[in-house]
Amino acid sequence: FRHYLPLHRNIILASRAAASTSFGPRKLMYYLGGVDNWFNPRFDNSTNIDLEQNYIFQTIATNMRGFLQNARNGNSFAVINNEVRIPLFQYLIKKPIRSDFVKNFQIVPFSDIGTAFTGSSPYSKDNTFNQQTISSGPITIILENQREPIIWSYGLGLRARLLGYFIRVDYARGVEDALVQPAVWHFSLSLDF
Repeated sequence: FRHYLPLHRNIILASRAAASTSFGPRKLMYYLGGVDNWFNPRFDNSTNIDLEQNYIFQTIATNMRGFLQNARNGNSFAVINNEVRIPLFQYLIKKPIRSDFVKNFQIVPFSDIGTAFTGSSPYSKDNTFNQQTISSGPITIILENQREPIIWSYGLGLRARLLGYFIRVDYARGVEDALVQPAVWHFSLSLDF
């Protein structure tokens, strides 16, 4: 679902909500984190994947700026993105702009919130995110943790069109368990969220 709300002249608040689930004997694995068409995508190997699920395909549940791919995973996901699109030069200059780059240049403050999970909810005991398995020889220990499965981020992005392609750069800080994470830069080809 998308909604665009004009704030002032051509400044727009853009909002998007996306969710999906897969069920049955063969499921789809969603990796939450990153952005679409990321030039140098990075994967977070520290987040466990439930290998007991019969996943047949995998996909990226984007956009969750401020995190690497696989910040959360599972057969269900939900994410909300909000951004204020400020076409800086169009807003400041009253006459027609000839340069395609300058005409389409935007400053975009944003915020994202989302989760991906296995089970009936992100807080379900079936969600492998809430478990940590430690194996040493014949001993296997399963720890149940109380980490927050919902993550959010905030940041600032720049958008423009260069040689006919929409390019974007996002600088984002993720927040996980009420702790602000190190910044992540996202360079991608897209004008969307």
